[in-house]
Amino acid sequence: MNLRTHLIAGAGLAVMAACVHTVKIEPSDKPIKIDLHITQEVRIILDKQVEDMIADNPDLF
Repeated sequence: MNLRTHLIAGAGLAVMAACVHTVKIEPSDKPIKIDLHITQEVRIILDKQVEDMIADNPDLF
């Protein structure tokens, strides 16, 4: 390789080294909201399935 190729490669590396990305993680000022409504619906569905199973199999218990 000649001097010109080395200079171009060095300049390219210098430019790439200058491109540094910064990632910032900041906490939210709003409170965290947890919605339990979904869990309640799942429980209602499961309770209904259990009731149907017991109704279909009265000798189960």
